[in-house]
Amino acid sequence: MKIEEIKGLQCYQCNCLFPIDPFPYTCPQCGKNLDYIYDYEMIKSSWTKTGLEQNPDLSMWRYHPLLPVSQVPDNTSLRVGGTPLVNLPKIANQHGLSTFQIKDDTRNPSGSLKDRASEVGIQHALELGKDTIVGASTGNAGSSLAALAAHHGFTSVIFAPANAPPAKLAQIRQHGAKLIAIDSNYDRAFDLAIEWTKLNNHYSRNTGYNPILAEGKKTVAFEIAEQNNWQVPDHIFIPVGDGCIISGVYKGFFDLLALDWIDHMPRLHPVQAHGSAAIVNSLSREGAIESVQAQTLADSISVDKPRDGEKARRAILASGGVGFKVSDDEILSAQQALSGSTGLFAEPAAAAAYAGFLQASEKIFFNADDKVTVLITGTGLKDIPAAQKNLGSLEIIPAEISEIENYLSRDNK
Repeated sequence: MKIEEIKGLQCYQCNCLFPIDPFPYTCPQCGKNLDYIYDYEMIKSSWTKTGLEQNPDLSMWRYHPLLPVSQVPDNTSLRVGGTPLVNLPKIANQHGLSTFQIKDDTRNPSGSLKDRASEVGIQHALELGKDTIVGASTGNAGSSLAALAAHHGFTSVIFAPANAPPAKLAQIRQHGAKLIAIDSNYDRAFDLAIEWTKLNNHYSRNTGYNPILAEGKKTVAFEIAEQNNWQVPDHIFIPVGDGCIISGVYKGFFDLLALDWIDHMPRLHPVQAHGSAAIVNSLSREGAIESVQAQTLADSISVDKPRDGEKARRAILASGGVGFKVSDDEILSAQQALSGSTGLFAEPAAAAAYAGFLQASEKIFFNADDKVTVLITGTGLKDIPAAQKNLGSLEIIPAEISEIENYLSRDNK
């Protein structure tokens, strides 16, 4: 990416355009969130599909011409991106679809899509001369930042609720990050992380605050398009909390449309838990997104006040998306069904996207020739206690062949 290929950072609210240097996290005029604006004609002149096809790099950095940093990191061997797009014809047939796919971002280094944001954020911090990155997280963003900061030699400070899933907190600590486990929720962690960043002149990795994070997340859209030979799906189901993932996915397809690499925008469907549905609730009315008191076992999408909510709503409405709300029971049922039928183990927040798809199918939402993709954003290994809620207690069998035969006979009835 050449600096001249970036026109600036534009506020989604007041439309003011600002230079990227000095870097503003939010709009200097009204404080709202920003979007990177590119000179697509200039990018077209030097980057083609043919050039991309000849690039041996399978990581997210193959899309460097559309990422707002000057250099590719020196060490990309811990590959971020390039995750599988899994075709599942059996599920497609069950639901009367042309194609059903899972975009499996559990394959990223720390086990979640959040690695895409952390990877580009760390490179941006390096180019700004920072060596310490601060972020707020319910777990995945923190474990992602901790892992990639360790890989790239950065110091990371992570604010997280103390009641986040133990596996995620352990992962953060295992990578040597400075974990601040607070006796409050994600929204308070978010505010504290911003305050700490400003006090110490560090770099912020807060989702819904730093516009570069959505630029990293948008690479999942590039991959979905490329892996489908630039014939994009009709529908994509996306788990939504803060709103940064769905706004990033929208930005990715927006970029590809501007380059004339795809011919339409997929319908982006947000899926939220019933107990944390501020963005989906807002779709049925006009006006500001109203905060909720989030209550759901899907910690990664448990948010009182969505920090990227307005950009998320823009993405949903502009793409023709429809919002879905799913209960915790539906999430756990979808998690188990997905694992049992595909071999993919999704954490509750990621399984929510599949639950939304199942709900849509029950409502006869699709046409027979529709192509559907579900974005799975995090591995179920990050929250084993949640998965166990639907499995029941484990029966211990005496170590004798006769007892095993009796058990299997009972289990098959």
